[in-house]
Amino acid sequence: MTLERFFSWLAKSSNYQGARVMWSDSHLAIRTAIEDYLVYQMGCKLRSKENFQYVIMTKKSPQTINHFLAAIKSFYKTVLQLKLYEFQNPLVDADYSITIGKVKPSSMRENKPRLPKIAGTEIPYESSYRKQSDSYFKLVANEWKPNIIADQDLPYILYRAGSDIGWSLRDEVIIRMLFETGARINEILELTIGDYRQRINLYEIATLNKGSEKRRIKFLRFSQDTLKLLIRYVNSERKKYAHEKHTFTKLSDSEVIFLTRRGDPYNYRAFYSHWSKIIIQAKIKMNIHKTRHWFVTNMIRNIYDTASDSGEIEMKKHELINYMKWKDPETIKVYEHYFNEAAFREIHENMAKKMQEYEQEYLKGSQSYIEGNRFTNSILLTEEILPVEEIEWINEFYKGME
Repeated sequence: MTLERFFSWLAKSSNYQGARVMWSDSHLAIRTAIEDYLVYQMGCKLRSKENFQYVIMTKKSPQTINHFLAAIKSFYKTVLQLKLYEFQNPLVDADYSITIGKVKPSSMRENKPRLPKIAGTEIPYESSYRKQSDSYFKLVANEWKPNIIADQDLPYILYRAGSDIGWSLRDEVIIRMLFETGARINEILELTIGDYRQRINLYEIATLNKGSEKRRIKFLRFSQDTLKLLIRYVNSERKKYAHEKHTFTKLSDSEVIFLTRRGDPYNYRAFYSHWSKIIIQAKIKMNIHKTRHWFVTNMIRNIYDTASDSGEIEMKKHELINYMKWKDPETIKVYEHYFNEAAFREIHENMAKKMQEYEQEYLKGSQSYIEGNRFTNSILLTEEILPVEEIEWINEFYKGME
């Protein structure tokens, strides 16, 4: 009955690129149809990750969702075995590796409660140790609400810690871009010289967006100081290790900006080892993704500081949503006409200016800025930082960021 209802809906109501979806269509078409079915027929919410989707049950969702996902996965497994289907299984994450997590790491904490993986607080080898699923659609029972990072001094704590351990110019640029742009780490690590040349504005760079199939459909905006550091890195440290010994203006568009000492593209695992040393030096526990949360919280603070009335607040929040490329397509349609890149630049420049002012204060060494333990427990948002009515809004906004 579960499959019968789905295939009946597929024949009558599905839509992929203007046509009904058949069971034998490509795995991309089937996935799109299943996403629509889960959202509109079964009342679920979806949260996109790099190579899969979290399926979150709501009060409207039936308790049979797990049976539906298992049944449709088994169906395509069967037709593949019978050689009746020519594409990959739409219900399987093709990038999932069964070799991950065979060895228990020595640092695995025993008998400790753990947050769900969607929280993004576990380091890669810890997450990979625990039982994983190769499913493209992963069902989670409860929706996780992220912490809102609001400590204004957080970037400068990490900048000081990085400087204290002698971080590379490459890692300094990356971490500054994380805080200034609100980007995901992979969006920064995969940047190319051509991405910078694609934008007209000096302080912007084009980048991919999750789910955009490597197309540069969004941009990142950073400060003048970070641009200077980026060019200095490319012309000195990067040039030292690169296979092509060219400066910033002479490199080809396809050249990846961030490289290892072997001249290979810098990846997440390599960056994470340096990140870990920095947060240990800073004496805080912090996942890389929380730089993105910090960015949004501080952008909203600046919106409230600069807006003249409630209408302007709403408009600027909509501009922020579009800059972050919130995944909910219906939300994007509602907010699309508000988006104006010039207006966003004004907001961002104000935030970047304040960041520079706070950094200068921090580097003066005031005792109020360097007391180590105050940062550990002070980074959660309270009603004292933003109006209480905005906490629910920002929590909902973060769901679209994951």
